[in-house]
Amino acid sequence: MTATISLPPTLEADDRFSSSSLRLSLAPVGSAPALLDGAWWPRSRDLGAELPSLTDVLDPLWGRITRVTVNPTHWPIVPRKVPVAGHVVKVGWFLAEQDPHELLLLSLGMGRWNLLVVPPQTTPVSAAWLMAAASAPLGTSTASRLMEEAARLRTVSEADRAVEAVWDSEGGHEARDPAARPQIPTVTAAMPHQPTGW
Repeated sequence: MTATISLPPTLEADDRFSSSSLRLSLAPVGSAPALLDGAWWPRSRDLGAELPSLTDVLDPLWGRITRVTVNPTHWPIVPRKVPVAGHVVKVGWFLAEQDPHELLLLSLGMGRWNLLVVPPQTTPVSAAWLMAAASAPLGTSTASRLMEEAARLRTVSEADRAVEAVWDSEGGHEARDPAARPQIPTVTAAMPHQPTGW
């Protein structure tokens, strides 16, 4: 199953969405096991405030989420329990054993799922790439590996923009614009008449 919330192209466009809309992308149901089952893009690092909306969506899909674990590296406060709709989710943490960019969810008798946690301040373009990569069937990357790849892609993109800015400052776009190019006169030459029927 894929439950993807469309990502706006700009941060300004993101303001149009309700602060309660969930930004989540899940791998298709029945796909081969992957290292990650999807990605979640919370709006803050407040686990107590963010977790209820996540479990509201996941409980009907995966069964009641009863336990969550995180790596506290990116969560300033890790509450022991978070009240969600109709029940309480116990929260634990592992420093060395759990990927710092991953959230582990457990549903009693149903299974466990691993989600990449996209940092709240991530740009929509990077977040869209991360969410697609984390929910791809047959994914073989860990959450940290995907974050490293996203950082590498951002660096390449920024370098490309810097090169393009230099090119633009030197008249690059003007040279590409047909209206800005000097007009080259068109020369037509009459072809000598070739007799037919030789």
